[in-house]
Amino acid sequence: MKKALVLALGVTLGWGGGDAAAATPLKVGIVGLVHGHVAAFLGGGAMVPAGAILKRPDVELVGIVEPDQALFDQYAKRYHLAADLRFTSIAAMVARAHPQAVLVFTAPSEHRRIVEECAGLGVSVMMEKPLAFRYEDALAMERAAKHGKIHVLVDYETSWYGSNAKAAQLLTDGDLGAMVKVVVRDGHQGPAKIGVQPEFLKWLVDPAMDGDGALTDFGCYGPDLVTGMLHGEAPLSVSAVTQHLQPELYPKVADEADILLKYKSAVVIVQASWDWPFGVKQMDVYGRTGYAKTLDGNQMVVRKERDDAEMKEVAPSPQAPYDDPLHYLEAVLGGLDEGDSLSSLKTNVTVTEILDAARRSAQTGKTVVLPLARQD
Repeated sequence: MKKALVLALGVTLGWGGGDAAAATPLKVGIVGLVHGHVAAFLGGGAMVPAGAILKRPDVELVGIVEPDQALFDQYAKRYHLAADLRFTSIAAMVARAHPQAVLVFTAPSEHRRIVEECAGLGVSVMMEKPLAFRYEDALAMERAAKHGKIHVLVDYETSWYGSNAKAAQLLTDGDLGAMVKVVVRDGHQGPAKIGVQPEFLKWLVDPAMDGDGALTDFGCYGPDLVTGMLHGEAPLSVSAVTQHLQPELYPKVADEADILLKYKSAVVIVQASWDWPFGVKQMDVYGRTGYAKTLDGNQMVVRKERDDAEMKEVAPSPQAPYDDPLHYLEAVLGGLDEGDSLSSLKTNVTVTEILDAARRSAQTGKTVVLPLARQD
């Protein structure tokens, strides 16, 4: 059990791929440019710790599927992309460019269609979180992946945080005792105020394309982290409250969400917000004999049973392939067992079940008991 949890949360374990893995670049295609995180993959940023696709030898971008010519041209100018990289369909890109996997940067409402098409073509998928906001879509993607024998992975920025990995390791090593409570806080000032790209904002505030605003956008992080730490265990029930604190900016979706997850032996509180003064991604893990609180990607405070006070620590950076989404993708395609990893389809089907239950709870004002009905 300890080994499984360490692998799932990406603790600093070495990778056997070595230089041989980088000798042949991983061929990837991109589907969609409307998700603003694509800029980090193309140009670099904290979401891709090992560096941008266009600047690293281990990855080769072979095609981009984007129906909006003007949007493609905008990215092409910014990142000096060749015009012949653009394709009008996934099928055309696969037939001509032969990507080993596609990176999906669309609204979550498009994920099912893309996974089902890629499964038919035998091409694996890594998408930006969340997998989906409807449980039925997650189950459909699970079926498609199994039938097409492809991998479907979900990328969260917090999957590559050394602080989250260290907190999970302390828990599984028994340094904190049995888990009692976890509080996860994720949010920022809101997409309108931080100035996301217009094509990004358009679907973020559309409930048909992204569920319910902050609940979907930031409410997925906590369930992902906790599902990994609990080896895939789902909660017994889900309760959620959402609010519209800035209706003038987000009239159709919630900008504030609080989710309560009841487990057999623990309680998890997820706080998701588009109303906070600064960007926050933090997790507090309380055990019976200690706690670990992450402050950002590497800083944390820890207090154990015999400590007189909490100690501030800097968590070590995870080693490849647990340090970067593209390293991890390549390792999985090379045979690495996903287990209960934060990016795995198994974990994220459970995350979607929680998100769907949270939406239903917020809409009805009632606690939703799991499991949700499976329509197989």
